[in-house]
Amino acid sequence: MNHVTVYTTRTCPFCKMEKVFLDSKRIQYSEILVDEDPEEAKKMVEISGQMGVPFTVIDKEDGSRTAILGFDQKKISESLDILS
Repeated sequence: MNHVTVYTTRTCPFCKMEKVFLDSKRIQYSEILVDEDPEEAKKMVEISGQMGVPFTVIDKEDGSRTAILGFDQKKISESLDILS
């Protein structure tokens, strides 16, 4: 099973849009609020090289990892094999 982690902030409208999308597709994910956890914010920057949210990390069963900056519905769908 894929493991999806979404780095967000409470005030980000695109983060909310992404969570609504994932919920509508019944995709389970872990949400990390980087505006409330400086250590997780630092971890996100180490992975992504920047501070933008949403930042999504998809760890696949085969050990591969996809990192997506912003709410890119097409890229998320392709990475998770979601049909439109």
